[in-house]
Amino acid sequence: MLALLFIFPRLAWAAGEQGAEFQKQLDDRGYLLVYLSCFGLGIMASLTPCVYPMIPIVVGVFGARDESATRRRAFALASAYVLGMGLVYSALGLIFALLGKAGDQGQLLANPVVVVPLVLVYAALAASMFGAFELNLPSGLQQRLAQVGGRGYAGAFTMGMVGGFTAAPCTGPFLAGLLGWVAMSGRPVIGGSMLFTFALGMGVLFWVIAATSVSLPKSGRWMEWVKSIGGIALLAVGIYFLRPLVPAIESMASPSVLFLLGALFVVAIGIALGAVHLTFHGRPGEKVRKAAGVLLTVVGVTGAINWAVTADRKLPWYHDEAPAFSQARTEGKGVLLDFSATWCVPCKELEVKTFASRDVYERILASYVPLKFDVTEDNPTNEARKEKYGQSTMPEVIFLDAGGRVLERVHGLIGPDEFMQRLDRADEARRKPAQTAARSSRRN
Repeated sequence: MLALLFIFPRLAWAAGEQGAEFQKQLDDRGYLLVYLSCFGLGIMASLTPCVYPMIPIVVGVFGARDESATRRRAFALASAYVLGMGLVYSALGLIFALLGKAGDQGQLLANPVVVVPLVLVYAALAASMFGAFELNLPSGLQQRLAQVGGRGYAGAFTMGMVGGFTAAPCTGPFLAGLLGWVAMSGRPVIGGSMLFTFALGMGVLFWVIAATSVSLPKSGRWMEWVKSIGGIALLAVGIYFLRPLVPAIESMASPSVLFLLGALFVVAIGIALGAVHLTFHGRPGEKVRKAAGVLLTVVGVTGAINWAVTADRKLPWYHDEAPAFSQARTEGKGVLLDFSATWCVPCKELEVKTFASRDVYERILASYVPLKFDVTEDNPTNEARKEKYGQSTMPEVIFLDAGGRVLERVHGLIGPDEFMQRLDRADEARRKPAQTAARSSRRN
């Protein structure tokens, strides 16, 4: 679960990118890790109580208790059932990704009108995972849904679609978190495939039933453990969303390995106190231990996430162009201009993963004076800066010579290797006027 908490915030950063840039970010991160995370969330979701009432019906559909049925046919029927669930969740992923694509994903991540309700929803879902209230479909509706379908593969497929809706109340906390990231991505294909992978993870349980016809472990404390892990994850994700609104959260970080070890130690203490294995339905002392354990675990996980998204080194940024260009002329350097904003999550990752790379960092300091314009607020000064330099996307990095001539532009998030190539091109363009002037001088 801790690994999942590291992966999905990274996806949230990529969510601010547009089109091919988001695609490239997933390429850089590796699809395998992303989809394995979705698959793992699906397995966890399948272990929640809302799935269990469907099992006797599903067993009947698979023919697991029919002696004349073969395991091969049962497995095929289970696959049809899982594909039905996959269709439902893929459609959800597609819809949410399209909704996100229609808006400005970056600004949404820092708009209090959007972020605060989202965090409150996450907190409410976490409370449900800790047992504050139950999310269940009305029993009458459950019975009606259970009667949908029929025999054969078509019936199993239809029942899978119904199962996706029936399990939604308990899987909702997992699903809501994933859909939040998908909506911010604005990538329909990625969103649909991520949710389909989530459904495949949920389907593991049903494939096991069909293939082995074994009895499942009885519901008990272990289910509460799974729900507690989900609740902790939701709280940590909610806090992550608050980072643009509450700078204090972001400031509680350090790139030091000791900081990471300290954060993980706090997580271990929280789990030992009872963040997972205790319940809020026990005696007062148990409730206190549970609350303290959850608090420490969430704080530790938040610290670990902050460590993961904190740059090892930061450039000595100028924020006023006059002294920056003056320094560039004095030292015979160019100016690296970075347009950024507090709501621009890929801008932050550009600093963490690209600017902080040792080779890039040293190369920039050797040849350029770093200048950053924070255009978070819409005001005349920022609008004039955007218009003057032709800024059109976020993030955008512009290489300039000391006279203000544009040498190279970088649109969106790119990695250290590609950024080094852009530096090479900018340096070559910066040398050309000097070479031309030298040749002209020799001719004269």
